[in-house]
Amino acid sequence: MDENLNNLPEEEETDFLADIVVLTDEDGVEHSFELVDTLELDGNEYVALVTTLDDTNDILEDDGNLVIMKIVSEEGEEEILEIIEDDDEFEKVSDIFMERLSDLYEFDPEDED
Repeated sequence: MDENLNNLPEEEETDFLADIVVLTDEDGVEHSFELVDTLELDGNEYVALVTTLDDTNDILEDDGNLVIMKIVSEEGEEEILEIIEDDDEFEKVSDIFMERLSDLYEFDPEDED
């Protein structure tokens, strides 16, 4: 085992921690996601999230899902994540994210719809 790993300065250790985002659905149920990428395009900001697995047993049954959302903020209010309603906008953004993340994740072409 490499003893140097235990001697890393605190700020370097945090570089390896995942950015976890917790979203609450319309039924009040919380879901955890890992933030894997962000994108600024045409004056808008977008995030790519991957579902996290709360139970390690689930890792054999679930590949995780890529979720793409738009960051929206009104003046003086907190930023929120919204579903991208416009099909053309979603397709454009998802194509970019999928290209950028293709080295890290395998995407099922049937799931793109």
